[in-house]
Amino acid sequence: MSFIRKIGLPILILLVAVVIMVVLIMNKPKPDIKEVEEKAFLVDVMPVEITDITYTVRSQGSVVPKVQSALTSQVSGIIESVSNVFVTGGMFHAGDVLITLEQADRKTELQLAQAELARAQAAYELELARGKVAEEEWRSVGRSPSTTPELGLRKPQLDSEKANLQAAKANLERAKRNLERTVIRAPYNGMIMQKNVDIGQFVNIGMVLAQIASTDVAEVRLPLTDSDLAYLNLDASADGNVILRANVGGRPTQWPANLTRDEGVLNSQNRVIYAIAEVRDPYVRNADTAHKVLRYGTFVTAEITGLSADNMVVLPRNLVRLDGTVLLVDEDNRIEIRDVEVQRADDNDIYISAGLQPGERIITSAVPNAYAQMPVRLAGVAISSDSALTNSTVE
Repeated sequence: MSFIRKIGLPILILLVAVVIMVVLIMNKPKPDIKEVEEKAFLVDVMPVEITDITYTVRSQGSVVPKVQSALTSQVSGIIESVSNVFVTGGMFHAGDVLITLEQADRKTELQLAQAELARAQAAYELELARGKVAEEEWRSVGRSPSTTPELGLRKPQLDSEKANLQAAKANLERAKRNLERTVIRAPYNGMIMQKNVDIGQFVNIGMVLAQIASTDVAEVRLPLTDSDLAYLNLDASADGNVILRANVGGRPTQWPANLTRDEGVLNSQNRVIYAIAEVRDPYVRNADTAHKVLRYGTFVTAEITGLSADNMVVLPRNLVRLDGTVLLVDEDNRIEIRDVEVQRADDNDIYISAGLQPGERIITSAVPNAYAQMPVRLAGVAISSDSALTNSTVE
């Protein structure tokens, strides 16, 4: 009995505890079931606006002079003097003296040519007088000039002296030009791009003395693709607007320019055609020039005003999906996926010509996994019962 009491009592107590636990679990009250509202996706929208636009084509390029040439010498000699502006970057006006060559030999040649002209003039006049004397002699013997041989009237000798006189005059003109060419003048308003000679240096005919460039007009070669050309009328844009932009001294600066022509040849390597924009007086040398200095070599971006289009919708590029659709919100605050007709797209905007109506609401925020008739709610609009989903959750 003592053994049974020791073993059985603990087992009995354990069984009773198990029974009580089972009874408590079975009698546990069931939890209440509540319906939880799941809010529709919150989106931002913007209204569709129909507008008339003027296309802008963007490009870029470097500023170069429209006229650039090599300054050469037409005579040889030693450089006696140079102008103070004959330095790299020096500015000059048309007709300014840039270089003066030694003139002593040219002056001597001029004097010799003058002496030769005087001798030829005297010889011609002498032969002319001899011809008149010969004509009188023939008349005295009863011969008229019409029947007298030309040699008897000394006409060949006179023609020879006349030719010598003309040659002497031409030689004098050449000597004068060579003397004038010892003074090398600027052919136009410009600047020295590169200086090659200096005082005391001997130069030969045709030697390049400096590289010069005109400062009257600057050019920018703007590469354009075939799609860009579709929105430009180069013939009608000769007086059109081009805005060039660059940073000068750390500050954004812009210059007005005119699109004047295209080069007419499609580049075989990059498949672009180059249009030329011109800027008048880039170095602001005229008092009536309003823009700031635009230096040669500056890299600029260009905005070219192109053709116009009516009844267009302009949207940020990210609002049109890769498949050419946009997300709209209908009257029931549900998503509508709409196909649109894209006429043009640039780096920032997309231009839509068909598929949207004024006042329709376009979703401007990102909607992951969007599908047709997906309920949404708008920022700042109260939630309606139709714009919420419900499901059952056990608390």
